[in-house]
Amino acid sequence: MATSDLQTLAINTIRTLSMDAVQKANSGHPGLPMGAAPMAYTLWSRYLRHNPHNPHWANRDRFILSAGHGSMLIYSLLYLTGYDLSLDEIKNFRQWGSKTPGHPESFVTPGVETTTGPLGAGAGNAVGFALAEAFLAKYFNRPGYNVVDHYTYALVSDGDLMEGVASEAASLAGHWGLGKLIYLYDDNKITLDGKADMTFTEDVGARFRAYGWHTIDVEDGNNVETISAAIAEAHSHVDQPTLILIHTIIGYGSPNKGNSSKAHGSPLGADEIKLTKEFYGWPQEDFYIPGEALEHFREAVERGSVQEQTWNSVFEQWRAEYPDLAAEWDRAMNGELIYGWDADVPVFKPGKLIATRNASGDVLNAIAKHVPTMIGGDADLAGSTKTLIKGAGDTGPKNPTERNLRFGVREHGMGAIVNGLALHGGIIKPYSATFLTFSDYMRPTIRLGALMGVPAIYVFTHDSIGLGEDGPTHQPIEHFAALRAIPQLKVIRPADANETAAAWKVAMELKGPSVLIFTRQDLPVLEDAERIHEGVAHGGYILADCEGTPQIILLSSGSEVHIAHEAYKKLMADGIKARVVSLPSWEIFEEQDAAYKERVLPAKVTARVSIEAGVTQGWHRYVGSAGTAIGIDHFGASAPYEIIYEKFGLTPEAVINAAKKLL
Repeated sequence: MATSDLQTLAINTIRTLSMDAVQKANSGHPGLPMGAAPMAYTLWSRYLRHNPHNPHWANRDRFILSAGHGSMLIYSLLYLTGYDLSLDEIKNFRQWGSKTPGHPESFVTPGVETTTGPLGAGAGNAVGFALAEAFLAKYFNRPGYNVVDHYTYALVSDGDLMEGVASEAASLAGHWGLGKLIYLYDDNKITLDGKADMTFTEDVGARFRAYGWHTIDVEDGNNVETISAAIAEAHSHVDQPTLILIHTIIGYGSPNKGNSSKAHGSPLGADEIKLTKEFYGWPQEDFYIPGEALEHFREAVERGSVQEQTWNSVFEQWRAEYPDLAAEWDRAMNGELIYGWDADVPVFKPGKLIATRNASGDVLNAIAKHVPTMIGGDADLAGSTKTLIKGAGDTGPKNPTERNLRFGVREHGMGAIVNGLALHGGIIKPYSATFLTFSDYMRPTIRLGALMGVPAIYVFTHDSIGLGEDGPTHQPIEHFAALRAIPQLKVIRPADANETAAAWKVAMELKGPSVLIFTRQDLPVLEDAERIHEGVAHGGYILADCEGTPQIILLSSGSEVHIAHEAYKKLMADGIKARVVSLPSWEIFEEQDAAYKERVLPAKVTARVSIEAGVTQGWHRYVGSAGTAIGIDHFGASAPYEIIYEKFGLTPEAVINAAKKLL
């Protein structure tokens, strides 16, 4: 028999629990859990190595529901297998304060590995999880001791595989040969608006084979044995990721809404649920859970405990034999930095012009040599972003385990993968790098990283019209404001090499994500590195000052700090008492206490001028209604950058004129 009576009972428990929760909430997506329940049951009951009583077990398999709209599938599985998720939470689906939000959130629900919902992002995260496993296995495993040895599974949908981010990440997974990555494709051929073939007729299997994936077709998505055999076959392909195309029926069992978009994104309705439960031979009681099925699911608790204990035994033997390596493991898994990690961060001397991207490369390498599980890469721009770890290898075909991650021109996929690296654990401050204008390609993954609070660093160079001749397509204008608008994200735009060193140090110690923004053009090096480091750690500080209370305050970030400083010197020479405030990070500055902020920006000094090579949006928070914000509220132009600064009025003279007008 392809599916036993107990298996059918368990699968239908997932289905009915999911559709009852959606119905009670009067909101949600019942179709996917009903159609995908057999594949989820098969994976969770036969293959997934996890311990419901310890969701953070380091060597657990990772399961990612990339099709996050079907969240009741994972909530049902978590409750049924014994995680800290009660039936009351299931009944409170999509309600205020519940552990069962509309889409899975990693920081809300025990057992949820990543926040999904924006389609394709979870598939991209899964590549990052699998990449982390491969890298850490190479670094920590020793003969006879596979302390890192687990799989990453992602349940993906038609919508996931239409999204570009999934394509970018899947292409890299095949290129790298991530053999412990398995996608279970809920191939139901239905999307929200109707049949998938209205927009999606490609041969998905052929596309993934072209990426370098192994593919398997499962014709009957209700056949547990066939699904199980496919997963076993996927395990045998050690140097290829696997896509299992499982042909399912969305809303399976619903006589009037099943196999149609009617089951996708809205409750079935009381009458349809009655008919569906009749089809399953199910009692009409809401949230009915057969004792036999629950007992079967809860076998996961004992099974997972034994699996973890077995691993613990091997791990302790490994720890005894390799104590130094074990100490590194402890730090890596706890996200801790070794003492002295910043000992070689350079102090830059005034007198030399240095682009902050170049200073960043020096600082990154000074840090990376002390943090061996710090890895990252760029979108085919290493020569420009200066983010290669010197002496380390490059990833390549069938070679995913080097420190320099060569992502190619795949910014969106890069962001999703870096988030996955950070979420996995053990990878310290994974980073990505590209030009600032291309942060637009990464914005959805940066936003998700901020929502989850992942410890990742997103590096951007070529930060303004200062890149010159490449012109407005490559010159970021609105991007500072766009990134600063994302909650829980620290954006740091340093003014020189020493602020750059300080920015890296701040980013490394943050618990959540940060954006580091650097120049292409050379800039003067500011004096007094120790004071600068302290100032950047506060998000903003007084760079240059006068005796007593200033008449005018000049504010800036990044390369324009030097313009403000030149204006300051001329104003002071004219007898006007001025102050220059460098504000590399608004978000960190806003976290300071009121006394510090008042010391830097005294409320009684209302004559203020800001200057930044971007839109002026946001600067009135600091210059006030009486101040002036100088910036660029239009696109750039192609010319040598010195000419562009002059033509667009980003000059000391413009700052001086604005200051004198205010006074």
